[in-house]
Parts: sequence; structure tokens; C-alpha cells
Amino acid sequence: MRPFLLERFGNASSIHQEGQHARSAVERARADVSRFLGCRPAEIVFTSGGTESDNLAIFGSVNPGDHVLTSTVEHHAVLHAVRKLGERGVEIDVLPVNDQGVLAPDDVRNAIRPNTRLISVMMANNETGILQPVEAIGRIAAEFGIRFHVDAVQAAGKLKLDVDGIGCHLLTISGHKMHAPQGTGALFVRRGTRLEPLFAGGAHERQRRAGTENVAGIVGLGKAAECAMEGLRNGAPERMRSLRDKLESGILQRVTDAGINGGSAPRVANTTNLWFDHLEGEALVIALDLHGLAVSSGAACSSGVSEPSHVLEAMGLSKERARGSLRLSLHRHSSEEEIDQAIQLVSSRVTRLREVSTVMAR
Repeated sequence: MRPFLLERFGNASSIHQEGQHARSAVERARADVSRFLGCRPAEIVFTSGGTESDNLAIFGSVNPGDHVLTSTVEHHAVLHAVRKLGERGVEIDVLPVNDQGVLAPDDVRNAIRPNTRLISVMMANNETGILQPVEAIGRIAAEFGIRFHVDAVQAAGKLKLDVDGIGCHLLTISGHKMHAPQGTGALFVRRGTRLEPLFAGGAHERQRRAGTENVAGIVGLGKAAECAMEGLRNGAPERMRSLRDKLESGILQRVTDAGINGGSAPRVANTTNLWFDHLEGEALVIALDLHGLAVSSGAACSSGVSEPSHVLEAMGLSKERARGSLRLSLHRHSSEEEIDQAIQLVSSRVTRLREVSTVMAR
């Protein structure tokens, strides 16, 4: 990225030499991302990230009177977009998941109507790592001739992505989940899939996404895709899974009244979500942050009041247990030493917070 941040500032749409140098860099990155997803370069649309890609896939696919299917555990980039469609005359069904956070393909099939236009289901959940049966849902979508969108933001770089194997028409990735810079992303748009642009402007990205290209960010995303493919070939997911399992078992051996949310379901290799009874997750987040460990709990609403995770509530967790849950994520450079430190920190801070809570309760 460095040359395009410090030296080369050409507009990739310009015909002069600097512009064409930028265009070449963008197209090389497009080819890298297309190989990463198993598609044609012309099927890649560069965006500002997962939220924009999700919104482009959803708003660009349906009209008033159409019917859309999604699930209760989707990212807010999908759920809020679908809710907005409902205000515009689109019919919406948000399907429940089981207690492991998995959507049943038969529930999708049974919810299809004559006017169903779009099915949008994530591949891996961003809070729990739980994998959805997207291949089975893709076959159902194909059977009924329905457009299928997959949010693969959390899966990218941890699983091999093959858009033909999934059977999707649209697929979202975000750069920052795979070591590219924040503010970069891409949407796969299968050839022949008509998509109404979100932005009015120039004819960039084959008239699907107006706006001057973020050349440096796109170059970073292309390199990240190349590195992710190398990691997949070299066993990075298996190594992350081994470390994730060590992290879980190490904490649960030391902490009572705790468990794994969705632990019996297939999960992406780098993510775990643990529940701890008798404490507030937000307090644990702060306590761990003070010792250099960055983790997350439930989402915070605009008022600043911590709310239970909608994902965990959809899985049937009580508000108290959902508030006492914690997400921990690894990446392909995580070390054994870091896992050992995290085990010690989490177990000691949980014990300490429970002791404080007990004293205050008296």
C-alpha cells in the first residue's frame, strides 16, 4: 500500500500515466480477490466494507411487494437494512435459529412464498463463530429461482470460500477481518445478476458502485486475499482451531459456572463465545482491557446502556447469561504464549469480579 499512500496519487479512472498505473494496481487486486472467492474478476465490486456490501446486495435486489428471508442472528448491517425495506413495502420474514444458533434449511424452504425475491444468510456468525448451512440453503434458493446473498465477513480468511460451491448470487467480505485495512471490502456479484446501485455518480465498478476508487485500500485488500490463500494452504485454520480449543478448555478448567455458547455447532476456527454466570460481561471487558486483553461482550445501543446480544437472545439465552457472555477472537499470528496469558487473565479476573460481587451483595 505504501506507494499509493505516499508517492502515487493517480485516479484509476484517468487515462494519463499515473491514472493507468493506479488502474493496473486495482485490477491486480481484483484478480487476487476473485481467486480468493473462486469467481471471475469482473464479478468483484470494491466497496468501503462489509456494511456497504451487505446494503448494496440487499437494497439493490428487491422492490416494494417482494419478499425477503433472513435470520435472527444476522449482523445489524443485514437486519437493519431488511427492517428499512419493511418500511418501504417489502415483506420480511426473520427466521429463528435453534439453541445452537443454527438456521434449519427446512425452515427456509417452508417460509418461501411466490414473491420471495431474496434470501440473506451469513456464513459464520460474528459473535459466536457458528457456521450456517449455506450450501444447503443455496440449493433451496436455486431450486426456487431465488437470489441468495451470503455475508461471509467473519468466514473470510478462516474458511475456503467458493461461490459456486455455496451457490450464491452475492457474497460479502470485509477487509479488516482478514488483515486488510479498515474501510475496505468487496461484494461478489454473479454474472447476469442485476443490481441497483446505492450511489448515483460515475460509472465506476462497471456502474455498480459510483465513486473514485480507494486505490491504497484496494491494493491492501488484494494482498490480504493473497496472504489468506497462502494461510489456508499452510494450515492456518487448523492451527487457530487448536489454539481456540486450548483457550476454551484452559478457561473452563479454571472457572466454574461457565460454558461455550454454541459449542456443539460447527464453528469458524478463530472465534469463541463464553458465558460466565454471576457477573456482568461489560465489567469483565473493562477488567481485561486494563491488563492488555481486548475482548467484547454485548452490543452497546446509542444511549450508552449495554444491551444483551441479539444473537445470544435468539439462541434462547436469558438476558442475564447473555450479558455475562464474552467473545474472544484469534488470528493466524496468535501465539501459544498469548493463549496462556489469556487463560490466566480471564480466569483470574472472573474469580476476582465474582468475589467483589459477593462482597457487595452482602
